[in-house]
Amino acid sequence: MTTDPRPVVTRFAPSPTGFLHIGGARTALFNWLYARHHGGTYRLRIEDTDRKRSTTEAIEAILDGLAWLGLNHDGEVVYQFARAARHGEVARALLAKGRAYHCYASPEELEAMRASARAEGRPMRYDGRWRDRDPAEAPAGVAPVVRIKMPQEGETTIDDLVQGPVTVRNDQLDDMILLRADGTPTYMLSVVVDDHDMDVTHVIRGDDHLTNAFRQYQLYEAFDWEAPRFAHIPLIHGPDGAKLSKRHGALGVDAYRDMGYLPEALRNYLLRLGWGHGDDEVISTAQAVAWFDLDAVGQSASRFDFAKLENLNGHYLREAAAARLVDEVAPRLEKQLDRPLTALARSRLAAGMDGLKARAKNLVELTENAIFYVIERPLPLNPRAEQILSPEARSRLGRLHTALSLLAEWTEAAIEAAVRAFAEAEGCKLGDAAQPLRAALTGSNTSPGIFEVMAVLGHEESLARIADQAAAG
Repeated sequence: MTTDPRPVVTRFAPSPTGFLHIGGARTALFNWLYARHHGGTYRLRIEDTDRKRSTTEAIEAILDGLAWLGLNHDGEVVYQFARAARHGEVARALLAKGRAYHCYASPEELEAMRASARAEGRPMRYDGRWRDRDPAEAPAGVAPVVRIKMPQEGETTIDDLVQGPVTVRNDQLDDMILLRADGTPTYMLSVVVDDHDMDVTHVIRGDDHLTNAFRQYQLYEAFDWEAPRFAHIPLIHGPDGAKLSKRHGALGVDAYRDMGYLPEALRNYLLRLGWGHGDDEVISTAQAVAWFDLDAVGQSASRFDFAKLENLNGHYLREAAAARLVDEVAPRLEKQLDRPLTALARSRLAAGMDGLKARAKNLVELTENAIFYVIERPLPLNPRAEQILSPEARSRLGRLHTALSLLAEWTEAAIEAAVRAFAEAEGCKLGDAAQPLRAALTGSNTSPGIFEVMAVLGHEESLARIADQAAAG
């Protein structure tokens, strides 16, 4: 959906005062997809004008989170604070045109306005007392702020690409500050100047910025610049319908990464939070680029559902290549074991990955399920495995060890045939042989198919693990 004749340019403009919030990640995704769908440009701007709260660590977290999600920007990153001189220059040009003015209202006067607004139950609005006053009346030694002359009559309507036409009376918009008394630009001014200079055609952001759009639109009018099209997307709520907050769980993209979600799964899930394409749930990146447009973005808030995200992540885990998953779980395993993995351990992980990933919904589970392939003997046993390995079971393992050591071919099929023949000769059920085998080989009562596990571990390691438990009886 774009009727603007200009080449599409979108931007994501986070403030580096913390981690990359999950809501911000969705905003970035929608901007990235809209630009890619329309063959346009997706820019990144770091709005670091709040020098007290902006940190290098937060900037790095934002850049890292966006890179992990695969939302790579076009061109150089724009840092807003570095452009302060340009913002001031534009404001002073507005002063020269008579569209802005110096305001000498004291802090005490402004506080009186606030108190009056509170008493009357209305929002604080500057009353325009310096709008038409002669600067010669300015009090001595007072550094003024610069305010824009906003229209005082009529209405402003924004044809929002998500919300539809939204109208505000102009008398609700006071003369906002452009330059503070120390000459530094305000957020409202900086955003408009940066968006203009970056040739932004579409501002796609959370609907908590909708009220800002009317003020920013008046700045475009005052500068005689063409305004971008606005699209304000509903916020993400928690499962209880309240605005997403820390009490609902992880908020930063880095936390979802740590919890073992794949970037394509989180991308797919965020795409479906507020946007839809029929009944499609699993949507590849290529499909998302082909299908995404703003007319399918809903007007109501979406609820974050961890169960849906986990199910979607399980799907992408099952589709992921074994080599990639080895690279994902190896650092987690090395941290847990406090040692590097050997080449043999990595090869076992790769060989066993198809069986492992079928039983996991995230990389944390996958790591837990995979550790038996890389752990050193003797294996620790979980309580259920201890229970399975009774004296009788260990005695049977000793006899099974003898039968398996005679196998000429160590393949899944050959191992299964040998264990079945052993159980028949013992006069026991297959499970009576297979369950102790699983406990001995994995230290657990659950695992991928035990014959697959033995084939992956190999002849020598399998027999050694069986011998360890048989001897322990």
